[in-house]
Order: sequence, then structure tokens, then C-alpha cells
Amino acid sequence: MASAESTGAGPDGIPSGPAADTPGAGVPAKNAPAAGPAARPPAPVVASLMLGMALVALDSTIVATAVPQIVGELGGFSVFSWLFSGYLLAVTVTLPVYGKLSDTFGRKPVLLFGIGLFLVGSLLCASAWNMAALIAFRIVQGLGGGALQGTIQTLAADLYPLRDRPRIQARMSSVWATSAVAGPALGGLLASYAHWRWIFLINLPLAGLALWMIARHLTEPVRSPGRRGPVDWAGALAVFACGGLLLFALVQGGVAWPWLSAPSLGLLGASALLAAVVVRVERRAPEPILPGWVWRRRTIAAVNLAMGALGLLMVAPMVFMPTYAQSVLGLGPVGAGLVMSVMTLSWPVTAACSQHVYRRIGFRNTAAVGIALAAVILFSFTLLPYPARPWQPALIMLLLGGALGLFQLPLIVGVQSTVGWAERGTTTASVLFCRQVGQSVGAALLAAVANATIAARLADAPVPGLPEHLDDVAKALERPALLPAAAAGYLREAVAAAVEHIFLGATAAAVAALLVLLLVAPRRFPVLPELREAQKE
Repeated sequence: MASAESTGAGPDGIPSGPAADTPGAGVPAKNAPAAGPAARPPAPVVASLMLGMALVALDSTIVATAVPQIVGELGGFSVFSWLFSGYLLAVTVTLPVYGKLSDTFGRKPVLLFGIGLFLVGSLLCASAWNMAALIAFRIVQGLGGGALQGTIQTLAADLYPLRDRPRIQARMSSVWATSAVAGPALGGLLASYAHWRWIFLINLPLAGLALWMIARHLTEPVRSPGRRGPVDWAGALAVFACGGLLLFALVQGGVAWPWLSAPSLGLLGASALLAAVVVRVERRAPEPILPGWVWRRRTIAAVNLAMGALGLLMVAPMVFMPTYAQSVLGLGPVGAGLVMSVMTLSWPVTAACSQHVYRRIGFRNTAAVGIALAAVILFSFTLLPYPARPWQPALIMLLLGGALGLFQLPLIVGVQSTVGWAERGTTTASVLFCRQVGQSVGAALLAAVANATIAARLADAPVPGLPEHLDDVAKALERPALLPAAAAGYLREAVAAAVEHIFLGATAAAVAALLVLLLVAPRRFPVLPELREAQKE
């Protein structure tokens, strides 16, 4: 691949001479429309995209707070975690499918279909009569959520010129930040003073408004005829089956059965076999769902790997920090949520400001600075005293959000700027897919690390009265007063040690992402000529 250095790249990573034009260097597909629009989209379009993103962003946080009421009415305590796992699985495995479909049929029809399916799923969830039905309907919601999440990110690149993309991406980040804070409060209010079914019914007017606004106001660039090929339905089915089986194995492994048991090994083996089927099917497809160029181009492959590492390391602050805040620091659910959520306050700020950095030093170098800072911040958690004061982990989360905002947005904007319209949906979906898979793999790996640490501490415990099994640790920490004082203190120290090891694992993931950027990614991203010119205007 020709690097931007050989084409006269400027300090911002955008070529100042002829753009790289070798295969895989970001050449737009034949007859594809221009990748860089000349004018900003109207305000109703921006509002509809933010509203659609809010549907996805609010989903998990608003549902989580109503779980006690849902389980109390429907039962199914042993499987309620699939309210989240089933939704995540459906979103993840459909991202590549919707990405390719949006490149084939356009963003608008895919987005309208996704919102409509999300609306139907929400209505079905509100009418669920038992936990099995609710889980099935949550999967329907996830099938719509996959279209929303990937297509909205792609449209942000379609509708905004390169110089303005940090602004719309920062707005999208602010939607996630607001949802992280408002979702639990709104879910708690609806579950406490109305009924848990309203956490799904509230989606109906929001989705309906988003549908109307997008149908009325969103106009895509006119595409030249003749570029639409046959839909790779066989590849879509193979990707869905392979991804679903792999995620199911990762979610259930170590929880429903041991990692080295027959079910885990069987599922992982079947996933590997299906992966081989996916490769074979996609090689033969004229318009594959997962085209090989996604991994043959250095820029896209590097961003995919780096975003996978981001998904893995995010498990530490998002999943285990609340446990640390409640079990070790003794905070309540609200206080624990605040410790974690301060990360979402700094993330959009640095994301919005990152354009001033990458225009000077380039996309890759800006992301490298962000992830290097994140590695230092994650490692600093292991240096906290025991017991730490609540402001100390909160400060770490605030700094971590700032570092990750500097890391993620330049990669998304940069990789979208290296492809034309006809490849942007597939590229964006591959990035989001890798992040979701990284998150699933991280949850499995880091949970195994935590369980191993606590099990070792329990086996060598010098005090009596501790739980004998890992399954009893959570119950004991919910009521520490029932334990002897020495046993309760030892158990808190064991949890603190486990979370420290998890943050060490997250640090390793950040270092891996940094190495990918330095060793795999090109020094300058090969930005398309039309986007380069738009940036100069």
C-alpha cells in the first residue's frame, strides 16, 4: 500500500499532493457518489440521527434498573442476564450484515427498517408474558438496534464534510454520556412509579418520531445505476450463525458451565468450523458481507484490531468498577454509578477537541497518544491505596474518559475518510463489530481472571467464616454484617485484588492497541482526494 508520506502528506495526516491511488488505499468504488458533501445537513436530520442513537444508548441502562421488578413479576432469575446478552448478541452479529446492505441499498431504507424493527421489538417486550418471551423479544429489539448503531455512524460520515465530523461525532458521544446518567434514573422512576413495561413503551413515541423525521427530511446523494449486486444472503446467514455461536459460548462459559467442559469446547469448536465456512462462502460471493479487503488494507485492519482492544479494556471500568465501588468502597448503587459515569463526561469533550490535535499530528499519532495515556491511567488504578477514597477512582475514570475520547474518534473519522460511499457502511460496521466482539471476549477473559483471583484468596484464607464457593461471594458482600468482621474485611481485600488484576489486563489491552497503531497502521491515513479538498475549504 502506498503510504501518505509518499504522496506529500501534510502534518494533519491528509495528503497535500495526489492521493494514494493504489488498490486498497481508499479508492472510491466505481460510479460511487462523492464521499464528501458540500453542505451540512438540515437540523431535523441531525436531530433524528441523535434521537435514533438515543434509542440504542438508553436501552441497556434503562432496562438494568428495572430488573428486580421484571424478575419479581415474570420470574426467571437464573436466566435474566440474557435480557442483556441476547440483545448484545443480536446487535453484534447483525452489524456486518447491515453495513453491507446499507452499501447496497442505501442508508435510509436500512435505517428506517432498523427503527421499525426496534419499535416492534419494544412493543413485543412490553407485552411479554414470561421471561422466555421477554428474552426472545429483546433479541428482536437487538436485530433493529444493529441497524441503528452502524447506519447512524455511517450517515454521520456521509452527511458531514471531514472538517465537521468531530462535531457530529461529539454530539453522538454526548448522547451516550447523557444516556449513561439519565437511563438508570428514568428506568428507576418508571419501574417504581408506573410499571416496568413502560421502559419499553416509552420507545414507541421516540421511535415513531425518529421514523417520521428521517422519512421526511433525510435525502441521500443520488447513486449511479448499475452498482447494485446480488445480496449475499448465504454469507449473512453464515456470519450470523458463526457470530451468534461464538458469543453464546463466551457469555455462558464460566457461568453456566466450566470453560473446559464439553459444552464450552463443543461450542467453541463449532464456532471455529463455522468461521471456516464463512471464509469459504465469502470468497465465492460476488458481493460478500465480509469482504476480504476489510482485512487486506492496513488502515482498516489496524483500526479494527485497535477497536477490538478498546472493547476489551472497556470491560474493566464499565463492568467491574461498580462492583469495586460497592463491595470495596462501601458505596450504594447511586454512588457507584456516579463513580463510573464521570468517564462519560470527559469523553465527549476530548472527542470534540481531538480535531485540533489530529490536524496537526495525524489520525494515527493522535490515537496513539490517547491510548498511551489510557494505559498509564488504567495502570494507576493498581497503585491506589487500600481502602481508597471514592474521589480517587472517580478521578481515574474522569481521566480515562478524556484519554479514550482522544483515541476513539480520530480512528473512526480517519478510517471513514479512506473509503468511498460504496464501502463506508461495510467499513464502519466492521469497526463496530470488532469493538463488540472485543467487549464480549473481554468480559469472558476478565471475569475468568477475577474468579481465579478470588478463588485463590479463598483457598488460602487465614480467617474463618468465608464463603466456600464463588457463587456465594456476591451474596456475602451484599450483607457483610452477617460475616465476622475479619472475614468481611478479608473478602473486600480479595475483591480489591481481583479488580486490580482486571485493570492490569485492561492495561495490557491498551498497550496492545498502541502496538497495533505503531506497527500495523500507516503513519498517515490515505484520505480520499475529495475529502482532502473539502478539509481545505
